[in-house]
Amino acid sequence: MIAALILFCLAVLLLLYALRLRRQTGIPWTRVVAGDTHGWRPLERPLFARRYGLTGKPDYLLHLARACVPVEVKPTRRAAYPYDSDLMQLVAYCLLVEETTGRPPPYGLLRYADATFRVDYTPAVRAELLVILEDMRADLEAADCPRSHDEPRRCAGCGFFDMCEDALVDETG
Repeated sequence: MIAALILFCLAVLLLLYALRLRRQTGIPWTRVVAGDTHGWRPLERPLFARRYGLTGKPDYLLHLARACVPVEVKPTRRAAYPYDSDLMQLVAYCLLVEETTGRPPPYGLLRYADATFRVDYTPAVRAELLVILEDMRADLEAADCPRSHDEPRRCAGCGFFDMCEDALVDETG
């Protein structure tokens, strides 16, 4: 009898702890439609928007009322404000959700190690993404595309590092 009471109390404490952790994440308590991480129902295939030539898999898709909300998780990133590149990645997932479901999500969520940022999916944000996609396509077709940053670590990790004449670091790092 005492063992059962101890186990019950332990279960209640663990539940309270789990609820507190969940609240701290900033992620709504709702059904997860799909996830691109271990242990969740994965998307059968990436989301695809033919007219934009865009494809991708958000880390999670949450079902809220009548909309699916994409969630992108950057578990090791710590920043007071989200990086522009992360914001645009999330907005791209919003566009993919809109194109594949026929309903634009009201927002997307970007989760860093210590913070969750809500990004409203507005017509202005959508238009900004479309301009960026257009610029990226133009850069892909250009004979010479200049480096877009001054970050040695990012440069060293680039897929074009070996053939880049504009690298910030040499091959030894």
